[in-house]
Amino acid sequence: MNHRNAPWAPTAAAAVVLLALTGCGGSASAQPADDTFVFATGKDISCLDPHVDGDMPQASIAANYLDSLVSQDKDGRIHPWLAESWKVSEDGLTYTFKVRDDVTFTDGTRFTAEAVKANLDHMVDPDTQSGTAGGYLKPYESTEVVDDATAVVTLNRPYAAFLEVLAQPFLGMESPTALKRPQAENCNSPVGTGPYKIVDYVPQSKVSLVRNEDYNSAPPFAQHQGPAYIKNLEWQIVPEDSTRYGLLRAGQVDALDLMPSVHFAEAEADKNVALVLQDRPGNPTNLMLNTTRAPFNDLRVRQAFLRSAYVEAGINSVYFGTVTQAGGPLASTTKFYSPDFEDAYRPDPAEAARLLDEAGWTGRDKEGYRTKDGKRLIVHFPYTPAVWPTAHQALVTQLQASAKQAGIDVRIETGDFASVSEQGNNFDYDLRADYWNTNTADVLRIVFSSEYTESAGFVPNGSGFRNKEFDKIVNDALATDDPAVREKLYYQAQRIVSDNALQLPLYNQASQLAVRTDRFADLTLEPSLSLPYIYDVSAVKQS
Repeated sequence: MNHRNAPWAPTAAAAVVLLALTGCGGSASAQPADDTFVFATGKDISCLDPHVDGDMPQASIAANYLDSLVSQDKDGRIHPWLAESWKVSEDGLTYTFKVRDDVTFTDGTRFTAEAVKANLDHMVDPDTQSGTAGGYLKPYESTEVVDDATAVVTLNRPYAAFLEVLAQPFLGMESPTALKRPQAENCNSPVGTGPYKIVDYVPQSKVSLVRNEDYNSAPPFAQHQGPAYIKNLEWQIVPEDSTRYGLLRAGQVDALDLMPSVHFAEAEADKNVALVLQDRPGNPTNLMLNTTRAPFNDLRVRQAFLRSAYVEAGINSVYFGTVTQAGGPLASTTKFYSPDFEDAYRPDPAEAARLLDEAGWTGRDKEGYRTKDGKRLIVHFPYTPAVWPTAHQALVTQLQASAKQAGIDVRIETGDFASVSEQGNNFDYDLRADYWNTNTADVLRIVFSSEYTESAGFVPNGSGFRNKEFDKIVNDALATDDPAVREKLYYQAQRIVSDNALQLPLYNQASQLAVRTDRFADLTLEPSLSLPYIYDVSAVKQS
């Protein structure tokens, strides 16, 4: 399986480089004021607090109003941020953080060790329904506040990825005063120490933010210190791809995410528009196979389904080379990724047929679908089109057609987000559309280990896979800081996932932004999850 890069796409080696865009002068019509940066996103945000649930649109905006305890650079190294320093006990169970004493939340609450405790406790509280932040913190036990500057965090087992996940916006620090409010209120206006603060939220429409004039806690990866350059930040929610792109071309928005693949060539040719493209680390976009019930409780049927899928052809036809294909359980930008599993399940109709015969699906009905004991081979796939790009919708339809050629009846059953999510949390499906962006190979534990088959929010292990050997391997990888040992263990984990055909990998998740360079410069990506970082953006002088 080839990772095909379009001329404008980053190679895997360059995938962790921050991309800065400098302006090229000129002017445009229908422009907002230079003191306002308008960013159009393609996905709605049901709750602005990234501790709740935990979807990428939440983290994207949170990176601009929340600071984290620690920061991560483009090479994966951890640096101080709100925590000035830390010490880890020899047994790996205790982290002692020394935090800054000169930082204040935008509601006037001082940032102290008490805020560290309040935030970590909030993330793991079942009532928070945190599938992401809470999921990362399963090893969390408690926090002791020694004094205003000292927080001692205790874990129930060694967790080598702890500092890595703390660097993510999903685990950003919020005001303990604001966290005491009802969840619905905090969802509408979470309070951080970051460069912007939320002043208004209109669901399914926009979020308005204003500059934090007292900001003094920029991370090491920032290009300047002090308040942000741009006074106002408007985060517009524009689900329709062509509309979002049209607003950019017209100068009515300054940047957008989920850049539509059909407009890539046009945007690249536009001297006033530049693309910011970077693959994200983690578990790539995939279809998860539910192993807890028929038909995918049979390994042979799972393998046959993977062998029936013409993923590369589908991606090329709907994404036009604007995404990189994935074949294994880790995105190629993830530390400890191995390419050895990329070609494990190349399309092979003859092998798919052999596997289905061996599994007892030897009959054919009048429509050509496989049958066993008079019953058709049906795969139920609950799906919410509104939460996926248009190209993804086209891709799954093509995969449905290729499965039919193998005799598998994939039924795409559309539903609203709430109902499909409920089905996902109760294993009421055969296929589930998934991805998990994170900056650590520990994503393998989160997405495939036994302990993540249940959750107060989102259930990460969509395959329902339970394997004691796998569980031991991924937990052993967290019990050591030795990179060579961790690499060996994560290789073994990737092999088990691949051998068990738990998911159909599709393509690497990516940040795909477009920005008006005739108006603004220096739109970058924060390093942990490659999310848009507005803090350093500045206006270009108009000629």
